Amino acid sequence: MELAGPALGLLELESIARGLKVADALVKRAQVKLALAEPVSPGKFLLVFSGEVAEVQESYEAAVAEAGTLVLDRLILTQVHGAVRQALAGRGVKRGAAEALGVVELHSVAATVLAADVAAKRAGVKLNHVHLARGIGGKGYFTLSGELADVESAVEGAAAAVAPELLVNTEVIARPHPDLLP
Repeated sequence: MELAGPALGLLELESIARGLKVADALVKRAQVKLALAEPVSPGKFLLVFSGEVAEVQESYEAAVAEAGTLVLDRLILTQVHGAVRQALAGRGVKRGAAEALGVVELHSVAATVLAADVAAKRAGVKLNHVHLARGIGGKGYFTLSGELADVESAVEGAAAAVAPELLVNTEVIARPHPDLLP
């Protein structure tokens, strides 16, 4: 998933049919790049789009209005961290030694992206991997690595950035075995 411009919009919808209609409305409203528009488990429809801040905001508002009560979760980020961009594109940090590994698991895709962005901005950590919805019941998780204190700080910030009911669990593993690192 490639992102264009500094801003990102994301909607999780309860209806696949409405998801396609919302996708059409948001790309017609302003000049944004539709990075993802597809069904994800468990029967949700996920929309991710990006572009310049004003265009993403305009398309986001149109998308939310078109989706109505079928919105499960939503997010708009005006300055997405570069590590989040890389991880969403499937180009996260590859294997290497790390003092600590952090894992943050959430109930929604929007919460996962928000928490990953906060974690990446909070401490000097490497965002290794972001997994969104597919094959895990619509949940999301991400892993990060670095110095123990930085990983603890990033995981703490990520957990605090989302509503408590959206957080499934967090773990920090000191001195992880190299096979655990993505």
